[in-house]
Amino acid sequence: MAEKENCKLFSEFAPNTMQEWIDKVTVDLKGADFNKKLVWRTNEGFNVQPMYRLENMEDLKNLNCLPGEFPFVRGNKKDNNDWYVRQDIVVENVADANKKALDVLNRGVNSLGFVLSGCSDFTKADMEVLLKDICLECVEINFVAGCHKSTVLDAFKAIVEERGIATEKVYGGINIDPLSSLIRKGKYCNENPYAVIKANAEKMATYKNFKTIEVGGYVFNNAGSSIVQELGFSLAAGVEYLDKLTDEGMSVNDIAPKMRFHFATGSKYFMEIAKLRAARYLWAHIVKAYNPCCDCKCMMNIHAETSEWNKTVYDPNVNMLRTQTETMSAVLGGVDSFTVHPFDDTFECQPTELAERIARNQQLLLKEESHFAKIIDVAGGSYYIEELTQNIVEAAWKLFLEVQEQGGYVEAVKKGFVQAAVKATAQARDLAIAQRKENFVGVNQFPNFNEKMEHELCAYIFESEDKTVANAEVETLKPYRGPAAFEAMRLKTDMFTAKNGRPIVYMFPMGNLAMRKARAQFACNFFACAGFEVKDNNGFKTVDEGVQACLDNKASIVVLCSSDDEYAGFAPEAFDKLKNKAIVVVAGNPECRPELEAKGLMNYIHVKNNVLEELKTYQQKLGI
Repeated sequence: MAEKENCKLFSEFAPNTMQEWIDKVTVDLKGADFNKKLVWRTNEGFNVQPMYRLENMEDLKNLNCLPGEFPFVRGNKKDNNDWYVRQDIVVENVADANKKALDVLNRGVNSLGFVLSGCSDFTKADMEVLLKDICLECVEINFVAGCHKSTVLDAFKAIVEERGIATEKVYGGINIDPLSSLIRKGKYCNENPYAVIKANAEKMATYKNFKTIEVGGYVFNNAGSSIVQELGFSLAAGVEYLDKLTDEGMSVNDIAPKMRFHFATGSKYFMEIAKLRAARYLWAHIVKAYNPCCDCKCMMNIHAETSEWNKTVYDPNVNMLRTQTETMSAVLGGVDSFTVHPFDDTFECQPTELAERIARNQQLLLKEESHFAKIIDVAGGSYYIEELTQNIVEAAWKLFLEVQEQGGYVEAVKKGFVQAAVKATAQARDLAIAQRKENFVGVNQFPNFNEKMEHELCAYIFESEDKTVANAEVETLKPYRGPAAFEAMRLKTDMFTAKNGRPIVYMFPMGNLAMRKARAQFACNFFACAGFEVKDNNGFKTVDEGVQACLDNKASIVVLCSSDDEYAGFAPEAFDKLKNKAIVVVAGNPECRPELEAKGLMNYIHVKNNVLEELKTYQQKLGI
């Protein structure tokens, strides 16, 4: 009865069209341009609207499937959304690594990634110690190995056979990915990498759930690429493997199931969910074109990790917020396994035990308490995410086709097409960070005013990671952190402070209460990003009162904070009385600026500044 009454109620209201909603919003904007004010212009090459409706779903191509069905946009599974909680362990001593592995397995991890440093052979005896007391049927085992991956697989196979374990019960993989080596180091590890891939894939042929071919999309992500570039170039690399290995005589039925895509997940929450859905959709259609024996060969296996590009050294606890949203994106997007990097991984040689524990628990809380493992494709049917998925599909496919027109992935790398595209995006993002259009809490926005870097940091923390070999054949991509330039600048202030004391930036608020408070707050936030000590106050009634306060507080920089109309009245007087004692700055970009500059006031801070370059200039003026 209630349902009938509700139907009658809604029938009395005419449905609103999208244009009617836009018209209403435009009125509320009071003359501001709808597209400039509310439409998000992404790095991915398409715009995002402020609202989506059912009518936006009419032309989408990815809606007519169920979870576990081709093209797998809604996930590979039909009855759950479970994933492997992975923790990587750097193996410097096999016995110590085994001890740590057993410990973390008892703390909720069910996937291990053993990072084997160096290029020395790894023996069966080493593997015996490494895997001692680990139940290989219950845990996913992964190896991040150096050059001698074949010896790692030989040792692993020997242990599996010695224990009498059925090969189909062994889950995991190894990072055999010469294409990532090419773009990271400048050349392949082996003269005939595809023959090596084929040999290792055939060696592990009976291990149906053990992946021996990796596609490292995380390399693009950590070099500052867009989401579309990470996906488009990864798909192109995947096709390169398919083409070269089929040329070597392998069947797509044997190649595709051995492949694992390794992505990094950034902080664009909904966009990252859509990326993973789009990835499965596109890969399924790509593999389908090779005429596999069944649709099940078209599934994309995805391992992902939290991005390293957006992690900070200053205010590092914020990294936990970043990794949490990234984990949620990955899980809701349907990853098969996931690694959360500890929040202090950026600046600690070895992450602390606390940081590793938090990283594990971030996944476990989502799985055990939030029940993310139980609901399939939570994003399915969301107007916004379905539209994002389609947008990413179209943009990534367009980029993929551009790579094919270059002659395929390897040829595109040799011509520098891939590198140029990623670097162009990275440079645009760097500029956006410098202008605070892309924000990092604690670094270029809302810094911790009281934070001081008191222990010495390695220089490489602020530099790009260059693994280019001496005889490189192609230009390389160099992973780096987006916030690094701001942090390096702030570290200079901290180092200067240790010997000379911290420069003081003093607020000089006067006049209109609302404007002076707003601009003082803006200026405090602005200068604190450089590590300067900022001092605010309630305001001054006279210029002399403010000047005396600046002198009493030994201000190195004085920021005049008021309304545009009032600067012409008091700013010249304040400048004359302070010009030889402190650097005088005007907060804002007033119309009277030419008149003020004519009187010697040359420093202005406002929302259109390149904040990074401005702060470096003030450091130079202070002798930092």
